[in-house]
This record gives sequence, structure tokens and C-alpha cells, in this order.
Amino acid sequence: MSTTHDSDIYATSGADTAASEGAHIFNATGGDWDQLVDEAAALHEERIVVNMGPQHPSTHGVLRLILELDGETVTETRAGIGYLHTGIEKNMEYRTWTQGVTFCTRMDYLTPFFQETVYSLSVEKLLGITEQVPERASVIRVLLMELNRIASHLVALATGGMEMGATTVMTVGFRERERILAVFEMITGLRMNHGFVRPGGVAQDLPPGAIDKVRDAIPSVRRGLGELELLLNENPILKGRTTDVGYLDLAGCMALGITGPILRSTGLPHDLRKLDPYCGYETYDFDVITRTEADAYARLRIRIDEMYESLKIAEQCIDRLQSTPGRVMVADRKIAWPAQLAIGGDGMGNSLDHIREIMGTSMESLIHHFKLVTEGFRVPPGQVYVAVESPKGELGCHAVSDGGTRPYRAHFRDPSFNNLQSAAAMCEGSQIADVIVAVASIDPVMGGVDR
Repeated sequence: MSTTHDSDIYATSGADTAASEGAHIFNATGGDWDQLVDEAAALHEERIVVNMGPQHPSTHGVLRLILELDGETVTETRAGIGYLHTGIEKNMEYRTWTQGVTFCTRMDYLTPFFQETVYSLSVEKLLGITEQVPERASVIRVLLMELNRIASHLVALATGGMEMGATTVMTVGFRERERILAVFEMITGLRMNHGFVRPGGVAQDLPPGAIDKVRDAIPSVRRGLGELELLLNENPILKGRTTDVGYLDLAGCMALGITGPILRSTGLPHDLRKLDPYCGYETYDFDVITRTEADAYARLRIRIDEMYESLKIAEQCIDRLQSTPGRVMVADRKIAWPAQLAIGGDGMGNSLDHIREIMGTSMESLIHHFKLVTEGFRVPPGQVYVAVESPKGELGCHAVSDGGTRPYRAHFRDPSFNNLQSAAAMCEGSQIADVIVAVASIDPVMGGVDR
């Protein structure tokens, strides 16, 4: 709607000249809630419009669902997003290519290693150094991603169980996730938002004892998954709540661009680790899990089985790390950030030995080290798209370079954003209680949706 300054109570004094010259001032206003209510009232039927969220315990974060109800039946579902917008993609344009890792790791806060890896792979493709990334670095990336896949699926099952009233599922799920986060903390120093995978490799090699810690954790996690299976797989109450709920067939998935467990629950074995391998996934032995029921129960079973496959891959990574010593960062000194760091005794900075090594080599190397960290490396002009298989589906990065030391554009295809489109198809025609189950089976994370 356009209006001149004479009728616009919000116009500023600076708009007087423009208004006098016949220009228009445009006001953008909301009102989706009022519009929905008016539409419902105009039908003269006993229908009600209800807000579920954005601060609702069963909406997987700050998601707003606008439900039009006919009694207990959902006749229309709309998803309202944007409540967790962080401006991550725009902020990345003002940081160096390496600093961008610190931003994108925070998008889907349950899958940080996948975002770091897909971004780093895109930068490496722009640089033309994909084949130069050391094998040890790729194995570490695969190990961390597969452990991260388990941690993400555990949260999906735990929060889904909590939303249906099964608090034991939540406690068991988060207990097992803690084992994995302890491994992450030992390797990267952080439980989440690691900034560990960087263009060219990883920040540093595994610390002493990390391989043994992972090897010891895997049987414990496997036992915990067994407990979850006993609680869930053949539980008649759970099957009654999830079977034929949130149904979405293959045609619906293809029309909406749905990937991940939702797509594989229709019987299509779509997994980028097999179809378009990266980080050497073609050399690992694992199966793509599918089912054909296309409902919430099928997605739950797929996530459980996928966690077992991730444990198989993690065990293969451990064996390879023991037999594959070497660098964890590319050899090109014009690109490679320092990757063999040693932490000081206070845990707050580099050790004296590392500082002596940098400063004692030559003045030129010290200057280069300073410029590399402060200004960053230049990336040739061009654009690429790289995708990986995250726990939610296809996670893609479209990176554009203008030849500078910062991304011209870094845009991410987050699977939660695309998958959330299926909420309407899954929920319309069902009961209100089934909306909770359907959204839980989608497993959206709003940090990835809003970015």
C-alpha cells in the first residue's frame, strides 16, 4: 500500500520535499494473524485459528505454527519462521575465508561439524586444492561428522519422546549424547560450535588419548542405543502415536525438495555419501537405511539404524587414524593456517615453544604468519556449490569469490529450511496432537532455518 506524506503519520521531516514532488512513501505492515482471523470469520463456520509457538515446548525451538482448526481437526497449517535470525550469511561477507567457519558452525547448533565441513570443502574447491587435503584430515572430518550424526539423531529422538510424554527416552538420549560431546570437548576443546574444520584441513591433530577415548565410547553408545530400541521400537503406545502419522509419500518429497530421513522413509536410498562421495566416503563400508511406510514411525526407525551405521564408520576411522600418520593441513604455506598448535600452560594461548618456533625461524615467516591470520588468503574469482549429507538431509554451500580475502557471498541450503515445508502436507487433516509428532519427525532446527 502506498501513501503520501500528508496521510503518513510515520513519515520523517526529510520526506517533505519528496512528498511535495509527488513521490510516494511505502509502508510495509504485517497482519497475517488478523488476515487469517478475518478469513475464518467470513466463512461463518465454527473454526478457530490457534498460534502454536513461537515459544511452545513442542515446536523444536522458536517455530511458530499457525493452525486453523475445525474442532480437533487441523484444516490448515502455516509455518512462521524468522524468530531466530542471526544474519550469519551476511556477517560472513565481512570476515576472512577462515573466519567464516566460526559463523557457519553456529547455524544448525546440533550439527556444527557438517556446516564447517561443507563450507571448508567449498573454499577448497574454489582454491583448487581438494586433492591436496591430507588423508588424515579427511579421516578426522569423517569421524567427527559421524559422531555428530549420532548426537543429532539422539536429540531428535530425545526431544520427540519428551514432547510425547516419554521422559525416559529423553534422559537416555541425552545421556548417550553426553558421551559424544565429551569426545568432542577432548578433541576440539568445545562441546558445540567448534570452528575445528578449516579450509585446508583441521585446526590441529587429535590430542594424546583421543583415539582410545573414542574406541572406549563406541561400545557404551551402542549399549545406549540398545536401550532406546527396547524403549521405542515395539512399544505399542509409541507405535500407536506415530504409525500413519505425518505421512508424506515420495511424490510429495520430490515436489517439496525434501531430503534426509524423511525422503528415505519413502523407500528412496538417496544419500550423498553414496551418490556423490566426499572426504573419501566411497572407501567406507556402510549401508543406506530406508523404509517404505513414509510416516513418523519409519523416520524414527531410520534414525536409530543410521546411528548404528555411523558407529561402524567411526570404528573404521579409528583403525585408519592409527595407520595414517601425517599432516592435518595442506602444505601450501600461502593457505595453511597454523595447524600444529600447542596450548599454553594456562590454557589461554600458544605455548612458549610454539611462539619460539614462529619467531625464531625468520622475520619473513613471522610477517607472513601475521598477514595470513589478520588479512587471510586470497581465493580466485568463481563460484561453487558443494553438498554433504547432514543428519537432516542435503546441506549445501554456494560460495562465491570476487578474488578477495573474504567471501563475496556464502549461501547455505539448510535441510531444515526445505524440510519444514512438509509441515502443512503432514499435518492438514490430522488431529492437533498429531502435529507434535509430525514436527518431531521432521526434526527441524531453527538456527539452520533462519540463519
